[in-house]
Amino acid sequence: MLASIQPLDRIALQLGPISIYWYGIIIALGAYLGLLLAIRETQRQGLPKETFVDLILWAVPIAIVSARLYYVLFQWSYYKDNPGDIFAIWEGGIAIHGALIGSVITAIVFTRKRGLSFWKIADIAAPSLLLGQAIGRWGNFMNQEAHGGPVTREFLENLMLPEFIVNQMYIDGTYYHPTFLYESLWNLAGVILLLVLQRAALKRGEIFLPYVIWYSFGRFFIEGLRTDSLMLTETLRVAQVISVVLVIVAIALIVYRRTKKSTKPYNEKV
Repeated sequence: MLASIQPLDRIALQLGPISIYWYGIIIALGAYLGLLLAIRETQRQGLPKETFVDLILWAVPIAIVSARLYYVLFQWSYYKDNPGDIFAIWEGGIAIHGALIGSVITAIVFTRKRGLSFWKIADIAAPSLLLGQAIGRWGNFMNQEAHGGPVTREFLENLMLPEFIVNQMYIDGTYYHPTFLYESLWNLAGVILLLVLQRAALKRGEIFLPYVIWYSFGRFFIEGLRTDSLMLTETLRVAQVISVVLVIVAIALIVYRRTKKSTKPYNEKV
């Protein structure tokens, strides 16, 4: 029976010599749904509807490039000998922390040029970012990557997972932890939390910074299960180190901004 298990086809559509991968479709879907969510909140906050459309036109390509560069940098021992593979992002290998760095820098420049509050825009974007990350993990699922260590089929069945997930976690004769799923569900729970915070009486920055804390906290533990982590040393995982740093910095910023009387409420119209 095990020998008959076939992975899901990574290619969604073949147009002659052009292959359209599920990975790219899923990432694009996450970005699109995140954009719709941001547009809705943008209008509620009294900002022009096109604000996030204009921002995402810059942020998405920059985020993809920075995410890939981040990954390549930490895997340079491989890519220096295989430079042609640097551009093969359809094979996976983009790092969310790299994407966030690119997105934040883009948003800072964008808001300064538009005369907008960076923190206001970041707060609006936070649930959208987490939603995109939750959906994007299913691209990893289709590529059979970003999984954890070996488990038994019985372990996966005890999680009450659908058959197609259990079978997709059967890779080269071994079942693996569906860490993509753990992170996706954690992120979806975070989206709900952030949407609640958007309706609360908080100061600006207190939706985006909790997003950083929520995502980093979950990522720290989930990363410990993964088998494909980018490593700083033999024992230090890059994502775990960065997650700890981000949690500390985010908490410090919340405390600091709470002491500034000039920090405006999030729900105060621009």
